This record gives sequence, structure tokens and C-alpha cells, in this order.
Amino acid sequence: MIFPTPKYIYYIIKKVSGVTTIQFLGGCREVGRSAVSIGSLMLDYGMKPSDPPEFPLNGISPSHVVISHGHLDHVGVAPNLMDYDPLIYMTSPTRELSGILLKDSMNLLETPPYSKKEFRQFESNTIEVNYGVPETLDGWEVTFYNAGHIPGSASVHMAKDINVLYTGDIKLEDTRLLKSADTDYPETDVLIIESTYYGVNHQPREKLEEAFVEAVADTVECGGHAIIPAFAVGRTQEVLMILDRYGISTYIDGMGKEVGKILEKYPEYINNSKRLKKALKRSIPVERGKRENILTEPAAIVTTAGMLNGGPALFYVSRLYNDEKSRILLTGYQVEGTNGDSALNRGVINLGMRTVNLKMGVEQYDFSAHADDRQLKELVKRVADSGAEIVFTVHGEESKSFSEWIRSEIGIESYSPRNGDIFVI
Repeated sequence: MIFPTPKYIYYIIKKVSGVTTIQFLGGCREVGRSAVSIGSLMLDYGMKPSDPPEFPLNGISPSHVVISHGHLDHVGVAPNLMDYDPLIYMTSPTRELSGILLKDSMNLLETPPYSKKEFRQFESNTIEVNYGVPETLDGWEVTFYNAGHIPGSASVHMAKDINVLYTGDIKLEDTRLLKSADTDYPETDVLIIESTYYGVNHQPREKLEEAFVEAVADTVECGGHAIIPAFAVGRTQEVLMILDRYGISTYIDGMGKEVGKILEKYPEYINNSKRLKKALKRSIPVERGKRENILTEPAAIVTTAGMLNGGPALFYVSRLYNDEKSRILLTGYQVEGTNGDSALNRGVINLGMRTVNLKMGVEQYDFSAHADDRQLKELVKRVADSGAEIVFTVHGEESKSFSEWIRSEIGIESYSPRNGDIFVI
């Protein structure tokens, strides 16, 4: 599949050392379809979960592709690059998580952006890397660092004529599932940083957990069903750990079950692997074809999809949307235009064949796997203090405001690129 060629806009910023071209192909002033090329290297190549899905713009012919983590907005279209036969680099958990999500995506999308043959080539071209161990890719020394976002997620440092740090999606505090990101980076000239939650500070985790658990318990005690949509990778497992910690028995439905089994194989990437294993063991898997049985009595159900765009969650909502005792308890970011966004802000949901008004409650408890406003600002200051001269803000609807803050408050060059922009440094 050939994607539209971008209308390029050229900038000459500053000669740091040599000449490096940075091309932004997606994820600019938006959340989704992250894709950045630096020289002949591609950093991520994902899709935006809109209707219809949006893909990155057409850019370079990459010799190497670096995948920061296994969410579809960062890896969802990477197999489409196989015409160029690039080598693919990612951590071991990311390899397995990407595989399961990409297979599922092929089955769900009406017109998949890659073939089964391209997917198999993507798998065979993949090379697993470890945190902190440099790899040489087309003359660049590339090192992965724990990003604290989901198991196996990485920030990527690249050193050649200039030093570039790409944060990917990053979390700067411990959660029940993961340890905080490693921010002990080498010297950096250029920072490319996500900005998903610029302007928003997260509620303290402990208070958020308490409010969420209380909502789940109240719903079940009042005779309703707590439908808890959660991303299969990371969020499902953390929600199960939280509910288990408070003694709440839960059902688990959807891909989160299979992902949990994968994560158990990588205890070194988990904050407390014993507690994860315990939570997974205590959750009750829902067998295909027996979902109706779960609805015969009040229950808490953790299920995909996290933004209500498909998955078993829609089955439960289709049965419960008129039940005032039941609630949808969203657990993460809802991209504009998704079912989750529509349910939360308009009380309406598209069930496929029909659109209905929701009588069941809809609440959001954002167990975000991203840095918030305070953490993003602290990270930029830290990297600037270590020598960074240029910052690009991406992956966020407020990335332009973030860039303006960096210019005015930190006093270094900062840009909020648009999709298709090329910067020559």
C-alpha cells in the first residue's frame, strides 16, 4: 500500500555537527500514528485508532526500524515497510506484544495495511535488544532505556554526528506494574519528547486507586455490572493488580488474558512479578460463548478494548446500556472520535449496527502510563541542563503549547512540527 506523500516544509535550524535530516511522518499535534525518520532510521511506524484508521505519511526508504514499544499507535503499520527489507529492533517483550496486536489488527481491519507475507517478514527481520546495550545501526550508536510506559517500552538514544534522544511514550513514576523510566541518559543535543498530558497533572495514584475501587465495589453492591475497558497491554494487568490488592474478584475477557501470560515470561521487566502472577491467577477468565452467563449476577469485568472501539466490551455494553445500575469505568486516555470519547462526553455509543444512548453511568479513572505536565517539564529541564539545544514536541494535542513553554521558560529552541515537516540540522 502506498500512503500519500507529504507536502514537505523545510527548516534549517542550527549546525550542531554535520548534517542530519529529521522527518516527521505522523504523531504531530495528535495522538496516534507515531513515525519519525532520522537519516535512514525509522523510529516507530504506527496507526491512529480513528474511523477509518489513519497511517503515517510516506517518507524515506529505511534501512533500519526501531520500535519503542508494542502499542499499535507506534508499531501498527510497521510491516508495511517490508518492501525495503529493513532490520527491525525492539526489546523481547515488545516483539511478542507487537506480534499479538498486529495479528489481531489484521483480523479486525476491513482493509489491513499489510499482508500476511509482510507480517511474516516483519517477524523474521526483527532483532531483540536489551536496555543499556548499544547497537550500531547505519553508523548510529543506538541505545534503549526503560521508558516505564508498558513492559518492554523504550526511550531511544542515538549518537553519531549529533546526539538525539527520542522519549517514545514515557512514565516517570513507579506503578504497580512497572518501575519508573530510566533517565540517566548520555549527552543529548536534540530531544524529541511526547506531550500527551502537557497541561494536565495526574491525580495522586493512591487517591485514584481508592476512588476507582470504591466505584467498582459500589456498582457491584448495588446490583450492577462494572464494565472496565482496558488496553490489553499493560493497563489490563495493572487494573487486575489494583483490584486484587483491594480484595475484589474480577472476570477478565479479551486479549488481556493472553498478554498476561506473555508478561509472566519477563519478570525482569515487571515491578513486582509475584504480585502480577497472583492477580492473574485470581482473575476469572471468560470463555468464548459464555459471556451471557456472566451477566446473570452482579460482577466486575475487565475487558478490551480500552477505547471501546470493538472487543468484548461492546458485547457487554450492548446488553447493559439501559441498566442504570451498571457503569462503564474507563481506565485510560480516549482519543477524540473513538467510542470511549463519545460515551464519556456525549453519553452515546456506536454498537456497530446501531448507535444508542447510555443509561448506564460512564466515568473515567485515568491510570495513565504517560508522564504528566509536571514530569514532562522536569524531564525537559534535566535534558536541557545536560546540553540539549533543540526540542521537538510530538504525540499530543497540546504539543504546540508545550513547545512555546520550552522556548519561553527554558530558553532553548523548540518546535512543534506538523506531519510532513522536515528539519535539517
